[in-house]
Formats: sequence, C-alpha cells, structure tokens
Amino acid sequence: MDALQAIQTRRSTRRMSSEMPARELIEQVVEAGRTAPSGGNNQTTHVIVITNKKVLEDLAVLAEKAFAAMEPGPDTYKSLRNSIMASKKGGYVFYYNAPVLIVTANRKGYGNAMADSACALENMMIAANALDLGSCWINQLHWLDEDSGIREYLKAYGLSDDETITGGLILGYGIDGMPVRTPLPRTGNPVTWVE
Repeated sequence: MDALQAIQTRRSTRRMSSEMPARELIEQVVEAGRTAPSGGNNQTTHVIVITNKKVLEDLAVLAEKAFAAMEPGPDTYKSLRNSIMASKKGGYVFYYNAPVLIVTANRKGYGNAMADSACALENMMIAANALDLGSCWINQLHWLDEDSGIREYLKAYGLSDDETITGGLILGYGIDGMPVRTPLPRTGNPVTWVE
C-alpha cells in the first residue's frame, strides 16, 4: 500500500477483536508517531502504550466515574456529550475494548503541544492502516486531563506532572480481521485556491 492509499483508505475502526497485535507491529506504529514533525523539531510528544488489560479496565472505570459526574451544557461538544450520557447509564468503555490504547502527552504550556501530538497520532493511524490494523482517535483522556484520579493513575505509568494529556488512539484488528476502509463521502473541509 503506498502512502496516498494508506491515507485515503484510513477510517476509524471501533469494533475490534480482542486479539493482541504482535509487539513488532505495535512498535512500528509507535515509531511512525515518533517520526512525526514537531514545532522547532522539539520532539516532546510522550507516547504511552497500554496493552495491560487490567490497566485498561481500571482506566475505563475511572473515566466512566469522571464522565458520570459531569453535566452537559447546551454547547457541550457532541462526542463529549455522548461520553457523559453513556457513562451515566453505566458500562461505558471509552476505548471500545480494543487490546491497545496509545496515549499521547506533551509539555504543559507548550504552544505546539496539541499540534505535535496530533501529527504523531495521525502518523500512527496511517501506519496502522498500512499494516492492516484498525485504529481510532480517542479524546476521552484528553477531556479528563484535569481529573485528579485519571492523572494520578497515569502517573504510575509514566505521565509526568509537567505534561498534559493531548489525545490517544486505540489499535487492534477489526472484528472482521481487517481495518474499516469503506470510503466516506467528503462534504466538508472546503478548499479555496488563491492563484
């Protein structure tokens, strides 16, 4: 699969099997993230790879508790509202039971923290597609970056006090063995040419 095909066929895969990808494949995906561009070549995106089922389950419980305590307002972003409402019902697992959760963090107060991490996450999702793995951007831990329970828990697994959680992705094999690659119509993201 060439680079353009890997980009154009990448879709979010939320229904994954419990099969753990080989460590070598996960490492290739992570390395793709590590080679992403960064402002001033700072290379400060911290990648935390979680494959431990107990840690994933603990994070799900902490996230569900934190979201259930929130009340959505009229301007609450749709995905955040969905996480809050699903948590209030119980049984909410923000990482869709995928076998791998990759969390990104970056320095607090660093102006390019989100941009650098987004580049790393996108590189990892494209690499996953090229390796026949499914992936999906996961924002829930970023939304809960200021939750003390989430922060304290992740500090035990490498998150530093001077870092902010910038995003994440899930990784694994699609429920049917392959990642979702069904084309989606593009109705947004307008382009303006100035010639």
